[in-house]
Amino acid sequence: MSAGGGTSAAGERRSEAVARRAAPVFDAARAREDFPILRQRVHGRPLVYLDNAATTQKPRSVIDAISRYYEEDNANVHRGVHLLSERATRRHDEARKRVARFIGAADPREVIFVRGTTEAVNLVAQTFGRTRVGAGDEVLVTELEHHSNIVPWQMLCQEKGARLRVVPVTDAGDLDLDALEALLGPRTRLLAVTQVSNALGTVNPLREIIARAKAKGVPVLVDGAQGAPHLAFDADASGADFYAFSGHKLYGPTGIGVLWGRREHLEAMPPWQGGGDMILSVTFEKTIYNALPYKFEAGTPDIAGAIGLAAAIEYVEGLGLEAIAAHERELLGLTVDALSAEDGVRLVGTPRERAGVVSFLVGDVHPHDIGTVLDRHGVAVRAGHHCAQPLMQRLGLAATARASFGLYNTREDVEALVRGIRAVREMFA
Repeated sequence: MSAGGGTSAAGERRSEAVARRAAPVFDAARAREDFPILRQRVHGRPLVYLDNAATTQKPRSVIDAISRYYEEDNANVHRGVHLLSERATRRHDEARKRVARFIGAADPREVIFVRGTTEAVNLVAQTFGRTRVGAGDEVLVTELEHHSNIVPWQMLCQEKGARLRVVPVTDAGDLDLDALEALLGPRTRLLAVTQVSNALGTVNPLREIIARAKAKGVPVLVDGAQGAPHLAFDADASGADFYAFSGHKLYGPTGIGVLWGRREHLEAMPPWQGGGDMILSVTFEKTIYNALPYKFEAGTPDIAGAIGLAAAIEYVEGLGLEAIAAHERELLGLTVDALSAEDGVRLVGTPRERAGVVSFLVGDVHPHDIGTVLDRHGVAVRAGHHCAQPLMQRLGLAATARASFGLYNTREDVEALVRGIRAVREMFA
C-alpha cells in the first residue's frame, strides 16, 4: 500500500495485467449457436448475415422470453388484480429497470417505452420541441443523420417558422467540430446528433459535442439506434438530455424501443398521445395526467416487446459489451484491410473511429447488383441510400453497399464477403 492508503502504481499495473490475462476471449462461433436463424442455408450456402445495422437476429433466450410471456403470463399490465396481470406487470416493470441500468439511468421513471428510435425522436419533437421552438429559432442536426433524425425536425421547423441548420461532415465522414461551434448560436433550441452513423459507421465524439452544446445552453438529443448495440452509454454522466434506441438493433424484438430523458424535461413536457394508462382521472371538463413514465405511454404497451428487450440486454451483458465491441472492431479492421486490397473496391468514408459498418462500392457496379450477387453467395448486405440521402448527396453518391457486423459474425464471414465481392468483379468485368 502507498503512504496514502492506496495501491501503488506498480501494483495497479500488475492487477491490470492479471485482469487482462484472466479476461475470457470472446467466442463468436459459440455465440452464433445461440441464434437459430443462422443455422439455415441461403441458395445452398451457409448464411452470412451482414445486415445488422438494419436489424439484428435474435438469440434463443429472447425468443423463449417472448414465448414464455404469451404461454404463461399473457395479461394486461397495471389494470388487473388477478395473478396473471400481477405477473405481467412485474415482468414489464423489471424490464424498465433492466433498460435503465443498461444505459446508466439512475431513475427508471426516465425510461419511456416507445416503438423505436423513430417514435422517440418524434415524441421529443412534438412535445419538448413544440414548447421550445418558435419563429426565427433554429434546430441543429448533422449531415450524418438518418432520416428519422431529420424529418421530425423539418416538420417542426415548418410548423413553427424556425430554421433547420446542418453541421457538415468532412470528406472522411467525420463531423466538422469547428463548424458545429460556429452554428451553435443564441437561437439554437436543440441539437440532434447520432451516436454512430448508420451509413458510414462514424463514431461521433459525443463527450466533446455535448460539452460544446452545453456551453451554449443547448439541449442535446442523441440518436443511439446504431450506438447502443456497439458502445456503452452512461445517460446520467453523458450530459445529454435525451437518448433513443431501438430494440431490434440490439438483438431484441421489433416494435419496441426506448426514449430516455432527464426527469426535469419529461415532467415539463406535455403528453403526446391521449388514452388509457397515461391518465389519473378523466371528466368531460378536465383530464389529470399520470406520473412518469406512464404520461407518455398511452394505451396497452408492447408488453412482450419490453420483456424481449430486457432478455436481449441480459444476453448482451452476459457476453460483455466491451468484449463484443473488441470482437467487432477486429472484424471491422479485417474488412477494411481486405477490401482496401481488392482492385476496384472503394471504401466510402474513412472516419477516425468506426463502429459496426463498412460501406463500399465495386467499380461502376450498382450497389443493388452488388447485393444481389452477394445474396446468391449466401452473404446478406444492405444496398441503397440507407435512409441517409442528404449524406449520400454530400458524398456525391446515390447509394452504397453496406456490410454491418454483429456479435455472431466471424472471420469466416469476412472471407465470404471478400469472395462474394470477387464474384461481383468477375461477373461485371
